[in-house]
Amino acid sequence: MSTKQAVSSRLFPRSDEVLTVGGFTQRLKSLLEGSVPPCWVRGEVSNLRKQSSGHVYFTLKDEASQLSVVLFRGNASRQSIDLRDGMQLIVYGELSLYEPRGSYQMIARALLEDGLGRLRVAYDALKAKLEEEGLFDRGSKQPLPILPRRIGIITSPTGAAIRDFISILKRRFWQGELIVFPAQVQGDEAVPSIVDQLALAQAVPGLDLLVLARGGGSLEDLWTFNEELLVRAVALCTVPTLSAVGHETDVTLCDFASDARAETPSGAAELITSHYVGCLQRCTSAENALEAKVVRLFNDKLERIVYLKRCLLAVSPQKQFEYQALKVDDASRRLVALLQKHLWQLKAILRSRRASLVEHRPVHLIRLLQARLQGFAKRLDAVSLEKTLQRGFSMIRNEGGQCIYASSQLKAGQLIDAQFRDGSAKLKVEDAFPSP
Repeated sequence: MSTKQAVSSRLFPRSDEVLTVGGFTQRLKSLLEGSVPPCWVRGEVSNLRKQSSGHVYFTLKDEASQLSVVLFRGNASRQSIDLRDGMQLIVYGELSLYEPRGSYQMIARALLEDGLGRLRVAYDALKAKLEEEGLFDRGSKQPLPILPRRIGIITSPTGAAIRDFISILKRRFWQGELIVFPAQVQGDEAVPSIVDQLALAQAVPGLDLLVLARGGGSLEDLWTFNEELLVRAVALCTVPTLSAVGHETDVTLCDFASDARAETPSGAAELITSHYVGCLQRCTSAENALEAKVVRLFNDKLERIVYLKRCLLAVSPQKQFEYQALKVDDASRRLVALLQKHLWQLKAILRSRRASLVEHRPVHLIRLLQARLQGFAKRLDAVSLEKTLQRGFSMIRNEGGQCIYASSQLKAGQLIDAQFRDGSAKLKVEDAFPSP
């Protein structure tokens, strides 16, 4: 290959190496949406727009940057917050790229009004204090028993947490004894109630594991599990403790003080039974080599299913619906702008036609003719006999009443009538001198 050909090949890529703008954007969309997990973002609301379709668009900003956010109608209908410009929000959602404009944005799923600053400051201060004391040191934590046979749970006996916990234990065929220590999990009496039950549970002989459980709620609802007295009691508990408070996004100080944390009460039940279920599977697979191969095949297929699930999520109907909804809203805004522009043009034409009609309507023409007629009348009046006489002229008539315009029409001794401005006189011509 010559030098010229080599340089040409570097400057001009092959056709299969060149991406379209849409192809490049799709590649970027796949990369962004696949690498950035859903998260919480705090900021101030601005540029709030509520569409007639029910979708809500706004910008979330702080001192450093800003982020476009879209809240689709389905998620917006489930929010109890009255959105307005200037309010502080905590938004949960995932990153998305809107291909027609090539811009990224957040698809919001949940909104929280950021009015809990005082509790957050107290939470951070107490956490830092207890960390300095070594209360959260992972090296001092007790390991959870692999196959707990006697479990205690401190929770509200009427709440959903205990029902979900027991339901999952039964569904996963756990075999053992469960002791419920009833306690208040919210309110002024919650902390002493839970502390008393912790002391009672430690006095029960043969207890393998103690679960502290409560369903989800707001930061205020879960604040009981951030109280220093309770956190210290959990940290000093002699029985291995498992904290299962709130939802997976809720993190309390009791989670750090306990020996282990589960995302939810249901997750705690799954964690407790995980080793038990694993042992059953290993015993079953040990009975027959073929079953071991089936298990391995099952695990491979399960990983394949997870991978396919992620792929399906990227092209799911919800994603497609949200994408089409964005396009519809975009087209709606352009259509409204075009209609407004066309309406303004029609109004301008209408004003022009109206002005033309005003100029040509009969009333206007009559007024013009009246003005001309008045001009003629003034001119006629200016040359009338009366005006002429008033300017110092006179009119001479003969005896027959005919006007005399020249001296040649006069004869000596002829009687004539002279009319002046203020009257008339009878005159007799003594002599006439016609022009030569």
